[in-house]
Amino acid sequence: MQQPPISMTETEPIVIRHALPAEAEVCGRICFEAFGALAAHHNFPPDFPASEIPIAILSAMFSHPSFFCVVAEQGGRIIGSNCLDERSPVAGVGPITIDPAVQNRSAGRQLMQAALSRAAEQKFAGVRLVQAAYHGRSLSLYAKLGFVVREPLACMQGPAIQKIPPGYRVRRAQPDDLAACNDLCVRVHGHDRGGELKDAIQQGTAVVAESDGRIKAYASSVAFSGHAVGEANEDLQALLSAATGFQGPGILVPTRNAALFAWCLERGLRVTQTMTLMTVGLYNEPAGAYLPSILF
Repeated sequence: MQQPPISMTETEPIVIRHALPAEAEVCGRICFEAFGALAAHHNFPPDFPASEIPIAILSAMFSHPSFFCVVAEQGGRIIGSNCLDERSPVAGVGPITIDPAVQNRSAGRQLMQAALSRAAEQKFAGVRLVQAAYHGRSLSLYAKLGFVVREPLACMQGPAIQKIPPGYRVRRAQPDDLAACNDLCVRVHGHDRGGELKDAIQQGTAVVAESDGRIKAYASSVAFSGHAVGEANEDLQALLSAATGFQGPGILVPTRNAALFAWCLERGLRVTQTMTLMTVGLYNEPAGAYLPSILF
């Protein structure tokens, strides 16, 4: 999709509208450039090594019936996008990105307000996101929009552990595991992530850890894009120990869980950046072990 050349002025109105599947390439390139420029400015590694990755991500989101996706236009040109994941009782926001050439002109605020308005209309119990801790502007914007800081996170990357502790079996999740995994998520968080997990099972990325004849932990994927839930740290550690690698920039470990954080460090994982989980609406202090995804 070709875009008109940049000729807009700050006085031209910003229009927020539904995203079209065909616009994923334009928005994916903006996403790649925006995250890359931000990371470079703060001397951190980029989230995406190539533009093809965010293009594929947004293509899937823009085409998925359970994602609400919007773009910001100014002067007839797309300058940013945002998505709301509506697959579970709690909605997740992101990725939200603005063309680096036209940032700080209120487009980000308007894209966030569109997502929050949609969440309110659909009566979601809450809305969540994860932001890069080094990005002070986004932290401030989200706080002004009502988001509350809930959890400091460490993005961790390193060598595969591949040493499953005794008494555990880790295997690929199957469709008939969904009910047990949802029940586990409800016990830990007070809500399930069933729609997201169902997609992950269909895509073949979800895994479960069994012990004592039942599922003790699951992950939609052991990756930057996946979340994990366990009854206790040991159960989550079984999942991490079985992974052949940690896809993307790394896994997100809540640093308040000092024991899990130390366990990861002891096994060679290192912190690449810190991030922040923020929420609006329903939030229960987790009653177990968990890893959020980059979504929440």
